[in-house]
Amino acid sequence: MSKKVENSGVSRRDFLQKSAAAAVGSFFIVPRHVLGKGYRAPSDKLNIAGIGIGGKGFSDTNNAWNNGAENMVALCDVDWIQGKRNFEKHPNAKKYKDFRRMFDEMGKSIDAVTVSTADHQHAVIAMAAMQLGKHVYVQKPLTHDIYEARMLTEAARKYKVVTQMGNQGASNPGQRQMVDWFNKGLIGNVKEVQIWTNRPVWPQGIPVPTSKADVPQDIDWDLWVGTADWVDYSPAWHPFKWRGWWNFGTGALGDMGCHLIDPPFRVLGLGYPTEVEASVGQVFLKDWTPEYIPEGCPPSSRVQLKFPATAKNKSEVTMVWHDGGLRPFHPEWIPANEPLGEPDSSNGAMLIGDKGVMTCATYGLDPKIYLKNGTKMEMPKGSFQNKYTTMPEFGHHVAWTDACKAGFNSKEHKELTSSFDYAGPLTETVLMGNLAIRSYNLRTANADGKGFTYPGRKKMLWDGKSMKITNFDDANQFVKREYRGNWKLV
Repeated sequence: MSKKVENSGVSRRDFLQKSAAAAVGSFFIVPRHVLGKGYRAPSDKLNIAGIGIGGKGFSDTNNAWNNGAENMVALCDVDWIQGKRNFEKHPNAKKYKDFRRMFDEMGKSIDAVTVSTADHQHAVIAMAAMQLGKHVYVQKPLTHDIYEARMLTEAARKYKVVTQMGNQGASNPGQRQMVDWFNKGLIGNVKEVQIWTNRPVWPQGIPVPTSKADVPQDIDWDLWVGTADWVDYSPAWHPFKWRGWWNFGTGALGDMGCHLIDPPFRVLGLGYPTEVEASVGQVFLKDWTPEYIPEGCPPSSRVQLKFPATAKNKSEVTMVWHDGGLRPFHPEWIPANEPLGEPDSSNGAMLIGDKGVMTCATYGLDPKIYLKNGTKMEMPKGSFQNKYTTMPEFGHHVAWTDACKAGFNSKEHKELTSSFDYAGPLTETVLMGNLAIRSYNLRTANADGKGFTYPGRKKMLWDGKSMKITNFDDANQFVKREYRGNWKLV
């Protein structure tokens, strides 16, 4: 891999403009207005590379490209079948399977990188990019493990790069409305948060696949497995179904937690939780004998996290997560016939205060308040709009590319809604739920050979600063996993 390059924090546009000024005696710069309406100077364009360009990666790369407002110079995917549509859309972008080779060959030509691979590869790719001084946009969840999230958060500051996580609802004006309502004291102090999702919507809670299949010709399977423990290729892992297996994915929480936990996390100004406890749905294929599938995420789960009071919210907060189609019941003050969250109540969040309840759907959409006095409030049409919010996915990608051009610590950078300073702690909170879920399924055989003991079925106490469970050491194996082979996060 290429040597690390320190980034001064000077934006590419500033560098090119200063270089042009220094060389004014040797060439002539034609003003933009002379070249015609709509002309965009080369120095105003980012050179973007996309890594993981199928599925969600297709929209990530193309939203950042923004109909040619930026340059798409390289596309990288270990699966060229999944990448075909993107390759065809950008025929001049150089094609790669290995991101390391791409950085070696094109590192000096790339300004910014989107990372939209399976969860287990996010951290190593984003870290390599940041070490080369590249700005990064990384799909949610930011990482597979808590330790990785902390390392990326610190690295973004160290290498002075502009970052954004792909929880696009963070840029939805509905979230700004929720923050405004709360800051005005409309629902009072919040002690309870309820969050729920219909995920998983892929096979989960099933026995580990044992069938093998030939690796399709256009897939580099060793590169796809990457940092994870080795498994032979199977369509049960890729594409998409990797989400339900701990080796690669982060389950329902990883898929939707960064969308649904984001609104209350932002509104209440939450930080690291102090404790976590989980309950997990079981699968029975035989009478009286639950399946034991530690490799796979469960079919449903319920997680409780507790947070200390903050400067914004004077009460301790208990947050309860439900997945697998489970959801909370109607709290007081929400009428019996009102849906919760989304119109079909499949996903949503509720912040329950001492004066009222605030609710929203996925991405912070459709925020509402139900006050203790019976008043219902909805978001006024057109509230909290800006130049980005009418763009695809609330302009989440374009705000990032604009901030990349403005430079590290610029006004545009500070206004991003999910830079790693925010997205890192949010992701750690999401992954704390997975730590509890996986700990719940740890077991030891009883000495008499009859049955098992489950020592992780307890409330676990978390030291956020040290990234450590203090009352059940076996849970700490889920804070940081061991990478396969020569893969390292450095």
